[in-house]
Amino acid sequence: MTIFKDILSIWKSDNLLAQAWDDSIKMLSLSNDIFVQSIQYFNSGENIDAVKALKKEDQSVNDYYQLVRRKVLTHYSIDKPPVETSGGLTLVNMVVDIERIGDYCKNISDLTLIKSGPMDFGELRDDIKSIEAEVESRFTKTIQAIQDQDESLADDLLNSYKKMVTKVSDKIVRKIASGEIALNDSAQGACIVLYARYLKRIGAHLKNITSTIVNPYDKIGYNQ
Repeated sequence: MTIFKDILSIWKSDNLLAQAWDDSIKMLSLSNDIFVQSIQYFNSGENIDAVKALKKEDQSVNDYYQLVRRKVLTHYSIDKPPVETSGGLTLVNMVVDIERIGDYCKNISDLTLIKSGPMDFGELRDDIKSIEAEVESRFTKTIQAIQDQDESLADDLLNSYKKMVTKVSDKIVRKIASGEIALNDSAQGACIVLYARYLKRIGAHLKNITSTIVNPYDKIGYNQ
């Protein structure tokens, strides 16, 4: 059962819960923009000033996070007795995941500033490009699924997460940590391991967000 589907119509009026819903969508879209730019700069290693500016965008994500929580809390404070609380609680859960995505995007920007020059993924290039493309695609699809409350799309995203994200990230880390792939530059190796893990965590938080569409409140973050 979906938490939002039966109560979204109630939120169409101009109340604080409706505003919190709109703010959460804006927050998710902003995080998507930051993510796309983060991976672009990480790969190119160029435009350091832009990377520094991008890091500051994380504050806008944090502002949305606080705004949504404040509006949900205020809504239930003035709505006595509250008829339905699971929707508001789920919104708060959702923006926690979006805020965490912002943190991992910031971590990617930190890696960009620390490393020297563009990345050389060597034999891992195909795996890296695969997980980058997958997480970027999942970001777009997650926004679509949330906006449309598309249960079929949500199920597809949940069921494909381990195969398309977890296994690829784990394979990259395993190959480097085990010495199966020898990299000429140990610093680049460390960056690749962290990058693969950050992408995996972003994918995991997107999965949690998607699960709000098909799961009851107590099972948010799980496949079923």
